[in-house]
Amino acid sequence: MKQHHRRYLKLHIHHRMAALNLTRRHYATKYTAKVTSTSPTGRSLSAEVTPLPSPYPTDIRGYPLPRRHVICKATQILLQHHHNQSRNSKSPHYEQNPFLDLSNYFHSLPLPLTPSEASEILKSLNNPSLALKFFRLCPLLSQKFQHNSFTYTRLLLILSKSSSPDRFDLVRSVLSQMDQSNTHGTISTVNILIGFFGNSEDLDLCISLIRKWNLTMNSYTYKCLLQAYLRSHDSKKAFDVYAELRRRGYKLDIFAYNMLLDALAKDEKVDQAYKVFEDMKRKHCEPDEFTYTIMIRMNGRIGKADESVSLFQEMLAKGFTPNLIAYNTMIQVLAKARMVDKAILLFSKMVENECQPNEFTYSVILNLLAAEGQLGRLDEVVEISREYMNKSIYTYLVRTLSKLGHTSEAHRLFCDMWNFHDRGDKDAYLSMLESLCSAGKMTEAIDLLSKIHEKGITTDTIMYNTVFSTLGKLKQISHFHDLYEKMKQDGPSPDIFTYNILISSFGRAGKVVEAVKIFEELENSNCKADIISYNSLINCLGKNGDLDEAHMRFKEMQEKGLNPDVITYSTLIECFGKTDKVEMACRLFDEMLAEGCCPNIVTYNILLDCFERNGRTAEAVDLYAKLKQQGLTPDSITYSVLERLQSGSRGKVRLRRQNPITGWVVSPLR
Repeated sequence: MKQHHRRYLKLHIHHRMAALNLTRRHYATKYTAKVTSTSPTGRSLSAEVTPLPSPYPTDIRGYPLPRRHVICKATQILLQHHHNQSRNSKSPHYEQNPFLDLSNYFHSLPLPLTPSEASEILKSLNNPSLALKFFRLCPLLSQKFQHNSFTYTRLLLILSKSSSPDRFDLVRSVLSQMDQSNTHGTISTVNILIGFFGNSEDLDLCISLIRKWNLTMNSYTYKCLLQAYLRSHDSKKAFDVYAELRRRGYKLDIFAYNMLLDALAKDEKVDQAYKVFEDMKRKHCEPDEFTYTIMIRMNGRIGKADESVSLFQEMLAKGFTPNLIAYNTMIQVLAKARMVDKAILLFSKMVENECQPNEFTYSVILNLLAAEGQLGRLDEVVEISREYMNKSIYTYLVRTLSKLGHTSEAHRLFCDMWNFHDRGDKDAYLSMLESLCSAGKMTEAIDLLSKIHEKGITTDTIMYNTVFSTLGKLKQISHFHDLYEKMKQDGPSPDIFTYNILISSFGRAGKVVEAVKIFEELENSNCKADIISYNSLINCLGKNGDLDEAHMRFKEMQEKGLNPDVITYSTLIECFGKTDKVEMACRLFDEMLAEGCCPNIVTYNILLDCFERNGRTAEAVDLYAKLKQQGLTPDSITYSVLERLQSGSRGKVRLRRQNPITGWVVSPLR
């Protein structure tokens, strides 16, 4: 019986141990216990027992695994709540009850939430605001729950990717909470913080955390710190970090090397830049075309063009194919050194290697040729890159040459574009038209305007107005009639600017009948006469002797609800003043003040001149005093009138005395 009992007990233990082996911790520390039983006969029986497995699922090493179903369900509840809140937030009857369902769910589980599960839920939310709310709720779900370094790090990572304006304050708040709970982060925590913060004060905080948490900086930490200082434009501290990194035997990748080199080069820290450059070549991080471009640009800036050329040749010798940036940088260096031949030669090599120049390439060469007085070689540059000379490049060159005042070169290039392209570029044509007008080449401008439709370009009012305006300033109004008729016949229809330009131009040329005719056409068109229209007409009528008509038009504009401005009043005052109708001029001046239209220095000068020519010296002196009271500054014309008052140039007998207001010696009428 006893033997049978021992056999049964041995078999039971064997099956028990076999079952336990399924979840045994193979690589973790093994704890065992021995149970010993002694029979009355003195024989003993021993059995080895392992502890019960963790109630949570474990990995192969025995560590608890997050429960996937718990993570999925919790995430679903949170996201659904967030969706409902967003959808119903504008409803007055919506009552927010956050996380109630979540709390009920966790309390229904046999085992509480673990930090690793909380970390996975945070990761799944992908919403900084929602993640922060859940993070704060976790301790309320279980009295035993405590955030650890992993949950804090997870939250900091989520907040660091947020675009919220208060994200920096939120991160600092989380760090303060970590400190209060005496939770130490890992080096990954610090790396996240270094990558997040951008100013030196917060970077100093990150470094202090390394000491406080007794951590050791790794290669990635140094790289993060280096890039953080570079983002803060502090190349000195960045280089100090680099020196420490090299002493510890860590390496940078090519991207970090180039970032550091670029910062040092921009700050013209040449020696340090060359130290990094040589380190790259010695430490098996081969410089690439961007590295060489940075070094070439740096040497070009400090005037070492020959060194830049050597670096460019070294780059070619190593088998690198320069990209557009590299070519542009080298051409820019040669241009700064005024090496025209070498710049054009490199430009030709660039085209041979099928690297398409852009606007910057042409602008550098164009400015170099202009500075050296060799714009004639632009044709050579165009011919070299003929396959790349599209309408955009032509437009840029024409516009730039026009702005620089090189009208002849712009026109020659424009003609080249005209011959090589069936369809034109409107911007280029407008630039050329403006350039020809500015240079006074009106025959060419009118010819271009008449032929522009041949290249598929529709003329617009801006083009016509540009030509009309220049013709008016040059008083070449003989061209007006044909051009104006062509515009009305072929389009576009004249606009208010067209009418105003024509009225003003005819007025300056003394063509009153033509000006009045254009004004009448304006009134019968779809356009509406404005203040400028009336000012131009009044100026034309008044200065050509028809004061009554000018004054009538003045009244007409008031009746139409257009308030005369300072130009309207000044024009009429001048017209009446020059015909010795001083009282009318004074009446208009008083009306101007009563209407709240402030006279400017031109208005005062006109009236002062009127008083002086008519010998009304006392009124001129009073007007000058009023001018000073208005805070206006007399100009050369004002002083010229006052000098005539002082000299008494009209030849009348005058008593000479010094005026107490102006300080000028004037001669009032006796």
